[in-house]
Amino acid sequence: MKPQISIIIPAWNEELTIFRTLRYLKENAELLWEDELIYEIIVVDDGSSDRTYEIAWPWADKLVRHSKRLGKGAALQSGIAKARGKVLLFLDADVQASAGYALALIEPLLRCEADMAIAKLPFSPARGGFGLVKGLARRGIFRLSGYKTAAPLSGQRAVRADCLRELGRFSRGFGVEVAMTIDAVRCGLRIVELDVPISHRQTGRDWPGFVHRGKQFVAVGVALLTRWKERKPAWSSSDRSSI
Repeated sequence: MKPQISIIIPAWNEELTIFRTLRYLKENAELLWEDELIYEIIVVDDGSSDRTYEIAWPWADKLVRHSKRLGKGAALQSGIAKARGKVLLFLDADVQASAGYALALIEPLLRCEADMAIAKLPFSPARGGFGLVKGLARRGIFRLSGYKTAAPLSGQRAVRADCLRELGRFSRGFGVEVAMTIDAVRCGLRIVELDVPISHRQTGRDWPGFVHRGKQFVAVGVALLTRWKERKPAWSSSDRSSI
């Protein structure tokens, strides 16, 4: 029988976290849905150099492996290509014991109250990037779409599969969520943001943490620039014909 929910988890070098994420996700899904909803778990190993693939193998219904790292957007795209569900849930690989909370994002879509649901994560005082990346993303999304978001970088989100086809291909790197939100608003999707107690590994204030945030800042900037170039002109042929 065709699954109703496809849960897509992109992973890169997550051998220390992927087991707990998949275990708690599966346990909560079985407890919450029992036989009412059919789901599949799709893990995309984005060119990991550790044992992410081997550890995920017993828990995933489908497992995709990139020969080299292509970026989060490409990993999500690979997962979508394998998905058969009517609703897709994107989940980061490092959320571990809080993975089950993400299932709440599916409810508004099943009730036909929204086309996309985004998780607002609890505030964390350990802000490795001092809020610079999040601030850039939030302001950019508003300027390019008019949508005020509280969770511009959240990777935990659910979307209807038929609506997702309207968005086209994703950005390849860390800016994928920012671009996805802009595209969703431009396509007229109904978006809700829910408070969900999901936690994941925090990027520290050490050198690797700053490097990571620097890459994320650049990726978000590139995603915003790309969507700015693709913005709809003020006067299109369709606009003129409607006057």
